[in-house]
Amino acid sequence: MSTINYLFSSSILIILSLSLPPSHAIPSIIPLNTTCHDKCGSIPIKFPFGSGFGCGNPRFSRYIKCTSGELRLSTASGVYTISSIDYTTSTAVIKDPFMSTCSSMQNSGSFTMDDTTPFSVTADNMFVLLGCSTTSPVFDPMADFCDTGSGRNVCRGLYSCKGVSGIGLDPDGSVSTCCVYDPIRFGGVQVGLDLPKLQCSSYSAVYGFGGSEGDPMKWEYGIMVKYNVSDYSDACKNCEESGGFCGYSGLGEAFSCKCPNGVNTTVNCYGRGFFLSLSHTHALSLSVSHLTF
Repeated sequence: MSTINYLFSSSILIILSLSLPPSHAIPSIIPLNTTCHDKCGSIPIKFPFGSGFGCGNPRFSRYIKCTSGELRLSTASGVYTISSIDYTTSTAVIKDPFMSTCSSMQNSGSFTMDDTTPFSVTADNMFVLLGCSTTSPVFDPMADFCDTGSGRNVCRGLYSCKGVSGIGLDPDGSVSTCCVYDPIRFGGVQVGLDLPKLQCSSYSAVYGFGGSEGDPMKWEYGIMVKYNVSDYSDACKNCEESGGFCGYSGLGEAFSCKCPNGVNTTVNCYGRGFFLSLSHTHALSLSVSHLTF
């Protein structure tokens, strides 16, 4: 075949391929504006989380960002570090930098988890209000806010810590200014943990005792939250199995598979580079081969 014949045949192939129905073409390739990573610092990143814009579930990306090697959650009350994610239980632990622990206590701000986020506080959490005024509404005998049973032991444990001096209290002092408070029981965290309103100096959050209820230095401090993974689809699974990251593209936030080579597809990363099915390519080649000039 002459050079002119070859070029004309190639042109015919391209024109015919463009005219094929969409079902015969690999889904569109879209330029990738951001790169999705499988880790943020030491935290593994999987769907629905993402390392940046366009990665993961769009509902999560509004609140979650990987910044300076830290995965951070933004809420109405501040920005918090996600210290761990358990993908088997769909839970994560967040740390408030102003929250008190046994080793370090300080005046805290409020904590809110508004109900627009895809997260909810789990029942494993104990919120301990520290240094509360005697006129605090949590001590209203008609309201029954505080856990006066096992919660008193948690208060005694925290008030035995040397760190209480950071909020102006003496170690092993009276626990009358402490309250183990269940904000979920009283309308949810988004309205419950308002320290100025509750007239308390600080708060601590405990989600586990680390196997030693009697030693507050070993307790697990942080706020455990649960997230919803109902959006995990077969398309996302298919994308991940091909080595891609599940994400979204465009104003409509449509699903897209982010491939390691820096492009998006609407299905997976296996088909990158193919445009026609083998059967149609073969048929077109036969038709063009009969053209003579």
